[in-house]
Amino acid sequence: MAAMHVLSEEAARTDKTLDLNLHSPERRLIELKIGHADLNALVDMTAQALPIDELMLRRLKKRRLQLRDQISQLELSLDPPEPA
Repeated sequence: MAAMHVLSEEAARTDKTLDLNLHSPERRLIELKIGHADLNALVDMTAQALPIDELMLRRLKKRRLQLRDQISQLELSLDPPEPA
């Protein structure tokens, strides 16, 4: 009976650790980088499609730039620059 209680406590700790990992800044950074790579591919495909949809292309590029900015900000917060 005591062994089951210890196992359930261990499972609860594992669940909390997994939950924290799902919402960690490092995971968010990975998700942003994946989204940026997906947008890169979409921009390339849209630029090669005929006829070219200029409005769509501009919107995709703007969104890609926003993601790049978010990635840069998150990277700086995770790894602040060294003091001079």
